[in-house]
Amino acid sequence: MIRYKGLLLEDSYRAQGLRKKLVQDISQKGISDKRVLDAIAKIPRHYFLDSSFLEFAYSDKPFPIGEGQTISQPYTVAFQSQLLQIKAGHKVLEIGTGSGYQAIVLMEMGAKVYSIERVKILYEKAKEFLPLLGYKPKLYYGDGYKGLPRLAPFDRIIVTAAAPEVPHDLLAQLATDGILIIPVGDSNGVQVMKSIHKDSNGVFTEKEHGQFRFVPMLEDKK
Repeated sequence: MIRYKGLLLEDSYRAQGLRKKLVQDISQKGISDKRVLDAIAKIPRHYFLDSSFLEFAYSDKPFPIGEGQTISQPYTVAFQSQLLQIKAGHKVLEIGTGSGYQAIVLMEMGAKVYSIERVKILYEKAKEFLPLLGYKPKLYYGDGYKGLPRLAPFDRIIVTAAAPEVPHDLLAQLATDGILIIPVGDSNGVQVMKSIHKDSNGVFTEKEHGQFRFVPMLEDKK
């Protein structure tokens, strides 16, 4: 139980039960990485929604978090997290902090998370709220297209917004044997989820993993 801006946030038995059912649902949809499922089962997603209705928090749907942004549906969070093939201690760059939910899923999997958010209100909220939950990812306010070159390379990079193409700056910040997960395509339609692996010779190999729908990845900070 935590207090945030005068509100008392509680992880009730009912919420825990709904999370358990959510984990069963996304498992049936093909999520098999136990660490991903355990993270989804542990983290109170309802803390991240501006709604008191638990059914919204634990339905497999995206939800608005303000400023034209959303918290991705749990299956999408789990799918991207599974594609990353996280190992304990991996240095992960996240493009699009949003509510911070995806970042702490990765932390629960053992990653060291560096996350960039372009919307200042969301950045400030995550910086204040996540430590109350016991998580302290490295958060930055800036342009996700540029990444964090001074802190590169990263073992893994995850983009949680639709990009018209794969940013070259992010490819340049990927470590040897690194993986980049990114939805690519028209922000007004659906995007193709791509994984890009960098081998020991610096050669990139790209795979596609189906269609998804994300809010657009924008360059201008606001």
